[in-house]
Amino acid sequence: MGDVAFGILLATLASLIMALNALMVIVLARLIWRSSYLGLCFVLNLAIADALVGFTITGLATEELSDAEHHIPQRYCALRMAFITCPCAASILTVMLVAFDRYLAIKHPFRYFQIMRSPVVGAFIGGLWLLACLIGFLPVIARSFQQENYQGSCTFFAVFQPTYLLTVLCVSFFPAFFVFVYFHCHLLKIASLQMQQIRELQQIGLASTYPVSPPSSDMKALRTVAISVGCFALSWSPFFIGSIVQVVCQRCILQHVLERYLWVLGVFNSLVNPLVYAYWQKEVRLQLYRMCRCMKSRVFPLFWTDSQARRPGRVVASVHVISLAQFEE
Repeated sequence: MGDVAFGILLATLASLIMALNALMVIVLARLIWRSSYLGLCFVLNLAIADALVGFTITGLATEELSDAEHHIPQRYCALRMAFITCPCAASILTVMLVAFDRYLAIKHPFRYFQIMRSPVVGAFIGGLWLLACLIGFLPVIARSFQQENYQGSCTFFAVFQPTYLLTVLCVSFFPAFFVFVYFHCHLLKIASLQMQQIRELQQIGLASTYPVSPPSSDMKALRTVAISVGCFALSWSPFFIGSIVQVVCQRCILQHVLERYLWVLGVFNSLVNPLVYAYWQKEVRLQLYRMCRCMKSRVFPLFWTDSQARRPGRVVASVHVISLAQFEE
């Protein structure tokens, strides 16, 4: 019998992840089609990976909400866990790729569009998914990473050996995380140097030619870096650190905490990613605003005509409309 509360939590989380990332996929696809800016393809790939994370955990939510006890064969359980691990790995790796794309765009702005062409972007995304599939399906390919005394309860640590997770951590997660932090810290350094140069130009009388940004620009850059790094670190680090403790300490019994709490915290990052990497970009907000206006112009006239037919003598109050310039501010 599954845990109903845990099943409701997974079902709610999966629904929110799929809905929000599906919306971001539509917005980003339309924006890429209109602007032809290939850098947004990495953010689009992140939204697709996160949407797949939400889709794959729906099976776990259904099983938890079921009253019957299920004895799942080991091969089927290994495949299920592999399909869950693969988009999670793709989401984590795409976060690193987005950080690299921003680093390249700011560090080498004149060479960026010469480097990031369609074949290069396609190669990056294709190689990323190949690596994610290799990480996710490694225990299926190498049976030595699977547990020998599988009891039929389909959980991550029940079907996979701790050495598999330790291998994934040492080979992929920790090196990628350090690179991720390096890129964002370097971006913050570049932003600080640019602000310092602008202030120096202002002091020598070139303020009209080089307008100074608001005083809070450094704090905004620091806040962006802190939120980007902090959301990722707070989401996945507890799970991976706890997994290392479980591997090192054989007497420690942390599987329940890792699978019920810390792993869910990591999956929650797929719900935060659209807000951090998509909605905070001005172009994405403007595209979402245009889509809402288009939907309003197509849907609301139907209600307007119907209300006029039923209440011909009623005076309709004026509606305050936010302009595009106000929205951008």
